[in-house]
Amino acid sequence: MYETLEIRTEGGVATIWMNRPDVHNAFNAQLIADLTAACRELDADDTVRVVVLAGRGKSFSAGADLNWMKAAAAASVEDNLEDARKLAGMLRTISGMGKPTIARVQGAALGGGMGLASACDICVAAEQAVFATSEVKFGIIPAAISPYVIRAIGERQAYRYFQTAERITAARAGEIGLAHEVVAAEALDAKVAQIVAALLQGGPKAQAAAKDLIRNVANRPVGEAVVEDTARRISSLRATPEAKEGLDAFLSKRPAAWVSQQG
Repeated sequence: MYETLEIRTEGGVATIWMNRPDVHNAFNAQLIADLTAACRELDADDTVRVVVLAGRGKSFSAGADLNWMKAAAAASVEDNLEDARKLAGMLRTISGMGKPTIARVQGAALGGGMGLASACDICVAAEQAVFATSEVKFGIIPAAISPYVIRAIGERQAYRYFQTAERITAARAGEIGLAHEVVAAEALDAKVAQIVAALLQGGPKAQAAAKDLIRNVANRPVGEAVVEDTARRISSLRATPEAKEGLDAFLSKRPAAWVSQQG
């Protein structure tokens, strides 16, 4: 049980609901700790294939809780550093999960909320969703979320939005690569379900390896080291039981074992 979260698991899909709707699912120390622990727990659970991150109420997450920010302003540098490390660690835990992750963004995803959406592998947004890196308005910077936001939108867009703190519409989020899909509010859950269904067709170990491949290949020059690394990765997977099962299932025109198990 988590104080700030509600977790529902069905058919291999775990949905983590941030459950602080009265404060728009804003971060505080408890939510950060709960998200970190829940993601670690679900990543270690072999019955879970896909993790969906969602927020109860009107907002996905409005970033940092104002009371938490006020306390931080009065705290020592050492205490602030410890809090920042916990926030950064939570985002890294989500980003580093071996399982596919989807952000279901129905409303505002501001500051750290935009960081959460960026740390997930896939972002599906409702048309009324809005994003922002709003930190400079408070005299701070989007430091902890920056690796994931820059990965999502690129350096050029980050130079604009990190400094202007402009609100980013869902349509604009789709244009700059932050949101993979933008749909009407009533179609949000159907679109998430459609992507989940596609993810459940893939081999779980292959998906974890695919995520690790991206982390190790992205933004590296295509030199001898990268070419050799990719060759070693595919050759090591071809002989695994999962790969053999996948090929046999394809040739036999039957669902792979990991698909049948979800039924």
